[in-house]
Amino acid sequence: MSLVSVPCHVKGTVALQVGDVRTSQGRPGVLVIDVTFPSVAPFELQEITFKNYYTAFLSIRVRKYTSMHTPVKWVTCLRDYCLMPDPHSEEGAQEYVSLFKHQMLCDMARVLELRLILRQPSPLWLSFTVEELQIYQQGPKSPSMTFPKWLSHPVPSEQPAPLHEGLPDPSRISSEVQQMWALTEMIRASHSSTRIGRFDVDGCYDLNLLSYT
Repeated sequence: MSLVSVPCHVKGTVALQVGDVRTSQGRPGVLVIDVTFPSVAPFELQEITFKNYYTAFLSIRVRKYTSMHTPVKWVTCLRDYCLMPDPHSEEGAQEYVSLFKHQMLCDMARVLELRLILRQPSPLWLSFTVEELQIYQQGPKSPSMTFPKWLSHPVPSEQPAPLHEGLPDPSRISSEVQQMWALTEMIRASHSSTRIGRFDVDGCYDLNLLSYT
């Protein structure tokens, strides 16, 4: 599956106050980034990529098109996704992040607008955001590759020869080797029996011959 980038407009960050998180313009604890798609029809979101910059937690909300008679509502698809595991270290502070469709808590079809909620509760980091934001949807499907009929079902004269053609049957080889081994043992045994009572040294007499004299 090929993905293509979706043209989008990223609005400026807005500082918010949420619950007991005290924020200010000088040191905001929560930022909101809205992303719109003015030149694109409602689409199915597949992937979001960005470079983190000292954001500790990320939540994502989407506004989806449902029908002409249903009011469009914001739906939370990702809640407090951790980007920095340790608030006292810089682990994950400036890493590239990819979030996929299957990680979301809701259906990502027919998306109209996107809202990123960034949170950094630690006072150690004075500023935070996300950079190089990219949104992807599924690209056009590749045309199915069709193989020629002659390649899929070759005629008998065009079929490749079997790999073992011209080679002896392994089972036949095994039986013939066993027969040769047994014959060799028989010859060796009979040869040893014919040499009993004989002297192979030159000048010695054959005891079998002497027994008949």
